[in-house]
Order: sequence, then structure tokens, then C-alpha cells
Amino acid sequence: MTPVQLETELQFTTARSGGAGGQHVNKVETKVTAIWLPDQSLLLSEEQKKIVKEKLANRLNKKGALLLSSEVHRSQAANRGEVIKKINALVTNALTPKKPRIATAPTNASKNRRVEQKKKSAIIKASRKKISRNYFDE
Repeated sequence: MTPVQLETELQFTTARSGGAGGQHVNKVETKVTAIWLPDQSLLLSEEQKKIVKEKLANRLNKKGALLLSSEVHRSQAANRGEVIKKINALVTNALTPKKPRIATAPTNASKNRRVEQKKKSAIIKASRKKISRNYFDE
């Protein structure tokens, strides 16, 4: 699946970032929040919109919008790029079909390793038992 480029459909809002930074952080809005509405997307087909809404259901708000924000960088432009990268990755991931697992039988080597591990743990557990007096009398 080719990566999706959604930056033309994103709406951005800015706010002041939290955390340390002194005077600079108190006067500059570097936090960027991106809003994307999958229902109104022109880049995705109806089937793709349905898939995105199913897979990202826990990340969509009540209005069906995907909100992502970034405040890791000290510049608004860098945070904007970070948010675009995050949303593109999320949607591309959601649209990538999951590869079905092919069931295979355990190999002989893995069976032998399992049996050996069981034997070792049995020896360890047996060594924890108290030694009975009758054992030495015989």
C-alpha cells in the first residue's frame, strides 16, 4: 500500500506548549493540533473511509474527527510536520491489509527444547523438597 498524503485535508490549530522553556514558551504558540474528518475526505474511497473508521474508532471523537497534536519540538513548523507524519502513518497503517497467519506445526527441535526445559524445571523443583529420613534407612 502506498503511503497516504493527507496534509491538504488537515485543519490546524495552535496553542501554547506546556512544560519547561521559560519566557519563550509563555509567548509562542508552538503546539500544533491537526483535525481530519475521514467522512469528508476526497482522497479516500468509500470503502477506505469505512475501513479507517473501523480501525481508528477508538481515536475518533463523537463528531467522527481524528485529532492529533504535537508539542515535542520548539518550533511550530516542526510540530506541524510531526503531526502530518503521525496522521499519514496512522491512516496508512489502518489501510494496510493484515497478513493472515499461516498455522504451522511445531518443529522437532522446538519439541525437544520444551521437553528439556520441563526436565530441568522438574529437577529444580524436586531439589526443593525436604529429604525424608526413610530415604537413608533403606
